[in-house]
Parts: sequence; C-alpha cells; structure tokens
Amino acid sequence: MSESEQGRLPLEEEPTRDSTASYEAEDITILEGLEPVRMRPGMFIGSTSSSGLHHLVWEVVDNSVDEAMQGSASRIEVTLLKDGACRVRDNGRGIPVDPHPSDPSKSTVEIVLTVLHAGGKFGGSGYKVSGGLHGVGVSVVNALSSRLEVEVDRGGLHHEQVFVDGGKPMGPLVATGPSPRGRTGTTVTFWPDPTIFEETEFRAQTILERLQMMAFLQRGLEMVFRDERPGHEQEETFRYTGGIVDFVRHLNETKEPLFRKVAYFSQAEENQEAELAFQWNTSYYESIHSFANGIATLEGGMHEEGLKKALTNVVNRYAKGRGLIKEADPNLAGEDIREGLTAIVSVRLREPQFEGQTKAKLGNVSIRSLVERATNDKLAEWLEENPREAGQIVQKALLAQRARAAARHARDLTRRKSALDGAGLPGKLVDCSSREARNCELFIVEGNSAAASARDARDPRVQAILPIRGKILNVEKARVDKMLKNAEIQALIMAIGAGVADDFDISRIRYHKVIILADADVDGSHIRTLLLTFFLRQMKQLVDAGHVYAAQPPLYSTLVGSSKIYLKDDADRARFLEEHPNHKQEFQRLKGLGEMDFAELRDTTMDPAKRSLLQITMEEASIADQVCSVLMGDDVEVRRRFIQMNAKDVRFLDF
Repeated sequence: MSESEQGRLPLEEEPTRDSTASYEAEDITILEGLEPVRMRPGMFIGSTSSSGLHHLVWEVVDNSVDEAMQGSASRIEVTLLKDGACRVRDNGRGIPVDPHPSDPSKSTVEIVLTVLHAGGKFGGSGYKVSGGLHGVGVSVVNALSSRLEVEVDRGGLHHEQVFVDGGKPMGPLVATGPSPRGRTGTTVTFWPDPTIFEETEFRAQTILERLQMMAFLQRGLEMVFRDERPGHEQEETFRYTGGIVDFVRHLNETKEPLFRKVAYFSQAEENQEAELAFQWNTSYYESIHSFANGIATLEGGMHEEGLKKALTNVVNRYAKGRGLIKEADPNLAGEDIREGLTAIVSVRLREPQFEGQTKAKLGNVSIRSLVERATNDKLAEWLEENPREAGQIVQKALLAQRARAAARHARDLTRRKSALDGAGLPGKLVDCSSREARNCELFIVEGNSAAASARDARDPRVQAILPIRGKILNVEKARVDKMLKNAEIQALIMAIGAGVADDFDISRIRYHKVIILADADVDGSHIRTLLLTFFLRQMKQLVDAGHVYAAQPPLYSTLVGSSKIYLKDDADRARFLEEHPNHKQEFQRLKGLGEMDFAELRDTTMDPAKRSLLQITMEEASIADQVCSVLMGDDVEVRRRFIQMNAKDVRFLDF
C-alpha cells in the first residue's frame, strides 16, 4: 500500500499551447550517467513512496537470487542497520573486479554500479537464467542513494568502493586485503536519499514477506533477515527443502484443504523448465500464483494459460472416464475446476519475454507448451494414482458448476431489475453531476450520521456518496450466488456500474476513485477489511488498476492558539509534540465520523487539496491472498498471531 493523491485540472480548464515557447536544438537536454534516474525515479522504481523505497531492496536482493539460481549462492542476508541503511550480502561468485573492456580505467564493479543497462544478463555465459534482464537494477539503487558501499570477495581478495550523492565514486575499487576465511560474494550497503523519497524508513514485515516468498521459490536457499534498529530488533531465517510444495501448504495454512496431499511435478527441456504444485481447499476462490525466473508475474501469461487449459482437459477426461460425469452431460468449466485451487507455477527460461520493466506478464509461447505438456501427462498420472483425492476434486467442481448456474440466474435478475429501474442505480446513492468517470469519486460511508455529514461536505460535481448499513457480507466465506443476494453488495455493484466477478468490465466503471470512508477505530478497520476483501475477490481489476483508496480521517485534534490542528494518527501526534515541545498534551480523540460536522469532514478527509488518501495496491498477489484469508478466515489463532506481528505497523489503534 502506498500513499497517493493526484491533483487534477478543474473540469472547465483545458491545457493551452504557448506558440511563443522556444523549441530549438539547445532546448534538447542530454542526461548522462545516472541523471535520468534521479530526475525521473518513478520510471525506474514505480514511485518515491514506501513502495519505491522497498523496490531498492528487491533490486539488490534479486541480483543475489540470480546467483542462487545459477547454483553459485546458498545464503543471502538482508540487514536493516541502526543508522537507516540496508545491507544485502550473498555468498555467490562476487561481481567481477577486473578492468572493463569498454573503459579499462574503471573496474567492472564501478561500471555495473554507475552505467545503466550494464550487467551480466544480456548474453554470454554469466547467467543461464535470471530475473534481472534490463541491467538497471543496482545502478538505480546507487543513483537513488545518498551513500552506497560495495564489498566484493573474489579471487581470495576483499575489495571495497564507496559512492555518494547519487552514484559519484569517492575513489576507485580498492583491494583491502585477503577475503575473510576464503569467502566469496557481494555485499551492498545503501542509504536511501531522503531528498528523493517521501520516507526512508524500511518496513520489516514487507521485507520478511518478500524474502520468505523467494525462499519458497528457490528450494534450499537460506534467506536471513536481521533488524538492528533500536526497538525493532529481530532475526528470522527462511529455508524450505520442499520449495513450492511448502509454498502451497503455507498459502493453505489458513484455509481448510480438501485433502492433505499436494500435487507436484516438474518438467525440463533445453533452456527452460517448469515446476508446478497445487492443492484444493474448501474456499470458493482460485489462487494461482505464477513466477518466471523468481519474478512474480502478477498478470499471468503463457505459463498460466498452459496450466489452465491442461487442467480443464485432464480433469474432464478423468471425470468422464471414471463415470463421475455422464458422457452426455456438459463438461466442467475451467472456473468450476479451479474453485478452491491454490497453485504455484514457477518457470525458468533463458530468454524470458516480459511485458515492460514491471515484468507483470510472460509472453513466451514455448513455456505455455511445456507447462501444458507437463500438466497433461503428470497430472493425469497423479489423478489415477490418487482416486480418493481425484473424486473430491470432481465433486467440488460439480458443486461449483451448480452454484455458477445459480449465480448466473442471480446476475440476470440484477440486470433485469436495473433495466426496470431506469438508470439502474441504488436508491440510496447520492450521485455526482459529472459523467466523466476520470474526474468522479465514490465515497462508501458506513452509518447514517456519517453519510449525512459526507453528503453535506462533498463537492456535488464530482463526489458521490453511497451509505452502507453495518458490516457487509464476508465474501471470503460465501459463494457468488449467496453474495449477489446481499442488499449492500448489490448496491455496491450497481453504483460502480462495471459488473462483478467474471462479468466485471473495468472500462464501464463510473468512478476512477472508489474511497472507503470508515471510522478510525476497530469497527472501522473491520468494515474496511470486509470491503477490501470484496474488491480483491470480486473486482480485482479495480484494485490492480489503482482505483481503490482508503480515506484517512484524523484521529486527534488540538488547538494551537485559536487554530484547530488535525493529526492523522499516533505517529503524527508524536511528530507534532517533537515540533511543539511546550504544547499542553490536550488532544481531542475523534473516534467517529458522525461526530464531525460537515465542515470538519470536508477539511480533514474529503477536500482533495487537504486530505490524505491511502491507495490500495497489490504488489505481491500471493501475500495479499494469504492476508485476506488470515483476516477473514475461520482460524482465530492464526489471525491473532498475524495481528500481534503487525501491531507496530497499524495506523489506527483503538484504546
């Protein structure tokens, strides 16, 4: 999650062209070295918020994981130091230290750290497979750091070099003596530049989750995390001999598996290989998570396509061959078979074709064929060898098929009702006057008093209010057919206007900001979680596209002279007291939105010029899926442990 609030032009204002502006040869600027990164950091790391800050860690760690994929590293350590730096150390081969042929005056280490698109992954024999393909990773980290220190142990010698102020070398790479105990590898320590980033404090749990995922994907790799910051001290080690089988068990830990066995198989051919593991549970949602060379492909791609196609064919062939489905009956649809499926698809290939620097989707046709063949052959064998589990899979799919038919009927009723109602909007929606979706916002508000204040506080041109009553249905525990009968969920679907589940069409959304406006207390947090679960499970594209936000109403107010100051949370109050040490500790706690008059609500929470919104993002789908199951599932003990582990990161805490 990252904080984000974009300004926009007034509705009536259009950009104008200045015909007198100069546009000559001297107006063309050439950015050299790492300057493009510092000028446009978002192009390289996505943002300068918390998300971009942690992206620096991933860039360095990914290089170490690439060493592990070659069989050259078995241990990676990530340490958060007391002074705010992050250190990543591996026991791989170490970056080459010899002078580089392109510039013999500089070591290869310096070239790698100061030249964009310089790396060992563009060909040659350095890496057979790797996650980093563009050669911008560690040089971008250097560019966005106030200081970076690199240490390389190679050829029996320990080498060091220091860079400051966004990648400027303080001197050449120097051999300082023999490597300790004959070790090899690379150590990178960096201090994020506070003039670039909105915040420079790393979040331990974010890093822990990522390291654990990497350990699952690289069987036997030891990932060590240490936090040496005062008050945050901890150490955690991840190592999984079962690899992605352990990953599936971990994801299903908070769910109820249909059976204990995890299906696993792999297949390899020249320059590419695939590993697959899956297990069904009693939930109503599929959780397929795919990776290519250790990189999460959040938008799927050819490897996922191959799995889905083969899975549908194999299960239908088995079901009809065993008489579980009559020959004359329709086949099970892929979505029926995948209901409750948790699957990991991890592929490695020499020349992956990713879509863009984000690597969100894999395009290699050859890997689709490999995954399809592996699933066709080996899953068919697994089903024959495990008839009890195979029967449970088919029976669950048959129940899903019947529920899907009921859900289709419920959707048809909703559509017919909408057509009869004219505009098809819920009666309690207080809509805005604009029909330009890109300018419009929908506030989802719980409670009549809060909704009344929000209605008076809004900008009626572009801000709509949808009141909801109490806590909506927990969709984690309900099939689509039951969900569609819930009045509050029907109102949400009709207001957003883009359908639901497989019928969801993001081009039809009526608002580009869907904002959850709930109290800053435990009940408000529960309502936010229920709504986010609904959006994740039934309107995932809305979250993926960055249209879902949580409003951040202030938790405190205080008077400074005759002016009232609003403070977002306890951390904000602590900062205020540091800046105003002589203030009298007289703070009013604002527990409910309904307690605010419309002017307070407008000035603190709804006015785009003054408010603070939290944009909901899904960088790691498997982690988001697991958190959803933990918070909304039936396992109270797992939920309690999760809350205890994350308590220090909670923004809103009820006393």
